[in-house]
Amino acid sequence: MKKFIETLTNIWKIEELRARILYTLGIILIYRLGSFVVLPGIDPLMLAQLKRQTAGGILGILDMFSGGAFSNASIFALGVMPYISASIVMQLLGMAVPYYQRLQKEGESGRRKMNQHTRYLTVAILFLQAPSYIANLHATIPHEAFRGGSMFNITAAILLTAGTIFIMWLGERITEKGIGNGISLLIMIGIIARLPLASLEEFGSRLEQKGGGLVVLLVEIIVLFIVFAATILLIQGTRRIPVQYAKRIVGNKQYGGVRQYIPLKVNAAGVMPIIFAQALMFIPITVAGFAKSESITGFVSAFSQITGFWYNFVFGLLIIVFTYFYTAITVNPNQMAEDMKKNGGFIPGVKPGRKTSEFIDSVMSRITFPGSIFLAIVAILPAFAMLAGMTSRFAHFYGGTSLLIMVGVILDTLQQIESHLLMRHYDGLMKTGRIKGRSGGY
Repeated sequence: MKKFIETLTNIWKIEELRARILYTLGIILIYRLGSFVVLPGIDPLMLAQLKRQTAGGILGILDMFSGGAFSNASIFALGVMPYISASIVMQLLGMAVPYYQRLQKEGESGRRKMNQHTRYLTVAILFLQAPSYIANLHATIPHEAFRGGSMFNITAAILLTAGTIFIMWLGERITEKGIGNGISLLIMIGIIARLPLASLEEFGSRLEQKGGGLVVLLVEIIVLFIVFAATILLIQGTRRIPVQYAKRIVGNKQYGGVRQYIPLKVNAAGVMPIIFAQALMFIPITVAGFAKSESITGFVSAFSQITGFWYNFVFGLLIIVFTYFYTAITVNPNQMAEDMKKNGGFIPGVKPGRKTSEFIDSVMSRITFPGSIFLAIVAILPAFAMLAGMTSRFAHFYGGTSLLIMVGVILDTLQQIESHLLMRHYDGLMKTGRIKGRSGGY
C-alpha cells in the first residue's frame, strides 16, 4: 500500500503527466455529461419505454457502447460505432484498392488523408443511422413526448451526427494531449459507467425467492475473476523467438555476440477484432431501423437475439477472421526479417532473409489461431451467462466485449503512465516496474 501511495505521489510530481491526466479527466467529464443531454423536442420524463427496450438484447449492447446515451435519447446516442464501422471499411479498402494502398505507404501525409476519408465515410454512415434511430424513437416513445413539431426529425438528425463527430474530436484530443487511446478510452468509460447498476441488479435478483441466494452470487464472482485473469493472460501472452547476433568490432568496441528474443504476442490484434466484429453485428438492427424485437422476423430477428446460435456463431467467426486480418496489418514478418539481417542477427537454424520471414509468419499463424479461438470464446460467454439465469446487464461483464475492452484499455493506459514514470527514473506502478499492454511487449 505504501508503494502504491508513493507511485501516485510520483505521478503527481511529473508536471507533464499530471497535466495529461487532468486533461483526460476533463474530456471524460464532458463526454459523460453529454450522454445525459436529451435531444431538444423530447420530454425526458417519458423515456421509460426506451429504457426498457435497451435493457437487453442487441440494443442493450449498443446502449452499453454509448455509455447509456442511447437509452437517454441523448445527442451522443449513436456513440462512436459509426466511426469504427467507417474505420473497418477504410482498412478493407487499404488492402483491396491501389489508391488507398499508396496512401498507407506515404507516411504521415497518407495517414492524414486516410483519416479525412474515414471522417467523410462516418458522416455518410450517420446519414443512415440517425434517421433509423429517430424512427425507433417515434415507434417506442409515446407521441405526446415529442414537442419539436415537423422540424424535429431534421434537427435531431443533425444533432445526432454532430454528437458523434464531437465524440470523435474528444477521442482525438485525448490521444494527442491526454494519456492516449482516446476512442478506446471513451468506450471503456461508457462500459464502466453501467457496472454499478448492473451489479446491484444482479445482487437484487439473487436475493429473490428463486434467485439462489448469496452462495450463487459468490460463485458468479469467483468465476468472473477467473475469466478476468484468463483475459489478462490472453492479452499479455507472448511466444519468444531467439535471435543470435554475430560479433562486430567497431574501433575498440565489440557489438553483438549475444542472444536476444523477439516477443510475438499470442493476441497481437488486442481487442480490435472484438470492436470490429461487434460493429458489423449492429448492421442488421440498424437496417431494420432499431425496430422492436417482437416486430421483426427472419434474418434480422436471428441476428438480434444475442443468446441465439446464429448470432454467436457469426460473431465468433468474425472475431477469428478479424484477428488474423488485424495481425496481418500490425505484424510485418518481411520487415522484421530485413531488420534482423541489417543488424547482423539470425534465428538459429533458419537462413536469413526470405526463410526467416516465412518462419516468423508460420509461428505467428500457429499462435494466432488458438489466441483467436480463445478470444471468440470469451466474447460469447455473456450468452451462456444469460442462459444460466444472470441478468442481461451483468452478463455483459461476464466476459464478452465489455471485459475484453476494459482489460485491454486499462493495461494500455497503465503502460502509458508507466513509460512516463520510468523515463524520469521513478518506480513503475507494478513491483517489477513493467506492465505489458496490448500494443507492445516489455
